[in-house]
Amino acid sequence: MSTNKEVVTGSGAPHWSMKYELVVGLEVHAQLITATKAYSTDPNAYGDHPNTNVSVLTLGHPGTLPVANKKVIEHAIRLGLATNCSIASWMHYARKNYFYPDLPKGYQITQDKTPICVEGHIDIPNTRNSDDADRTGTTSTGTTRIGITRIHMEEDAGKSIHDVDPFNTLVDLNRAGVPLVEIVSEPDIRSGQEAYDYLVEVRRLVRYLDICDGNMEEGSLRCDANISLRPKGVEAFGTRCEVKNMNSFRNVMRAIEYEAQRQSEILDAGGVIHMETRTFDAGKGSTIGMRSKELAHDYRYFPEPDLQPIKVSESAKEAIRRTMPPLPRELRAHYTGKLGLSDYDAGILTDDKATALYYEALIARTTNYKGAANWVMGDVRSWMNERGLTMEQFPISAERLAGLIQLIDSGTVSHSVASQKLFPLMLDDITSSAEQLASEHDLVQRTDVDLITAIMRQAMNTYPDKVEAYRNGNKGLLGLFMGEVMKGTKGKADPKRANEVVRQLLEQPQ
Repeated sequence: MSTNKEVVTGSGAPHWSMKYELVVGLEVHAQLITATKAYSTDPNAYGDHPNTNVSVLTLGHPGTLPVANKKVIEHAIRLGLATNCSIASWMHYARKNYFYPDLPKGYQITQDKTPICVEGHIDIPNTRNSDDADRTGTTSTGTTRIGITRIHMEEDAGKSIHDVDPFNTLVDLNRAGVPLVEIVSEPDIRSGQEAYDYLVEVRRLVRYLDICDGNMEEGSLRCDANISLRPKGVEAFGTRCEVKNMNSFRNVMRAIEYEAQRQSEILDAGGVIHMETRTFDAGKGSTIGMRSKELAHDYRYFPEPDLQPIKVSESAKEAIRRTMPPLPRELRAHYTGKLGLSDYDAGILTDDKATALYYEALIARTTNYKGAANWVMGDVRSWMNERGLTMEQFPISAERLAGLIQLIDSGTVSHSVASQKLFPLMLDDITSSAEQLASEHDLVQRTDVDLITAIMRQAMNTYPDKVEAYRNGNKGLLGLFMGEVMKGTKGKADPKRANEVVRQLLEQPQ
């Protein structure tokens, strides 16, 4: 290809989309959070000195026997339940045989014929046009459903390091044996944006479930994309290319868009797409061929002889289900359906688990759901972003913030005073309640009508011409007199009561 820029139509869609339909399936590897590795007691820790978290089991010494990590099985079931999968009641492990420098045993313990989770789905925001939305895949709620073919457990290989020694490849085996789940989607994705949204939801889920930190930069969440084109209206899939080595969601989207353009140019020129594995060059924004996949690898799968099959009872599944936190899709539906929040607000509040749990604790103490959402998305989020902190580090408890909201709702303090004065005081004093601080610092609103009336009459005497102009139709001068009242009360007048008094006095007949 001479360029990696897509030719677009007048509608903003890439030129190839007028003729072809993009078909994408994603394979996501999530590295599980466990104390030890998948089949040994070696530590599962990122960033340790190379080749220190190893033993004879990790190194595949003869005579060693693996032992299945129960926590890995529980994590896989949690993910399966969260993605609407069926959980297998019986399954076994398998050996996947291949040689690679960072796989000392010469085989990987995985699952082949009996994956632990099958036939699930994840719903993502619908970004398809009206024609595409009419096809299967768009749900009644306006989301797009991406099928999950399977989720299976396996172990990671070590890490080959190529950029330290220009003449040799170094191998770090700390990662060998680290537990993974592989999430294989159906080929239901039709754009780079859908792939991006799907990955965001996968990461959100594994973080909510506390089974993976979702950090692509550190390799704890990795994605391979299978990409093909087919002429519009044709059911049969085209020949796919697999793109590996993408370290961000944005790069996955860029790689898909590039591949679609590359493959369309080949097809338009009468060429043939060859099945191959490609890598993505983020600097150039292009994919590069690595190896042909015309001949399928013979991994010689067979049941793992050193591990017993697993049985998962209904009671075990229900016990795991009961420990699961509320999931983002459930919270979004509750916030929009029951609490009356917008889709935007619900999306922000459920973007990460800590924020969602904080908001849940907040609305358990106040019925002003919109006000609570505004505080979390506004002042709270701004304070954290300025300091690079997370919700777990926010010093005001949900109970204390609910007390602040109650003061505003009751008219005890104004919203501006709460935001500009009381909120900073609560950040400095993490023990006192909002009510105590408002009283101590004389921030309680004044609702004394006589005081407001006296200040207003003085202002009217100071600006008789403005009073006359107001009475002659210049209603914009109301703000001038409201400002005088607020200045005279040092900002403590109840704005609603003050507005009523100011209007009443200005509109009295001469």
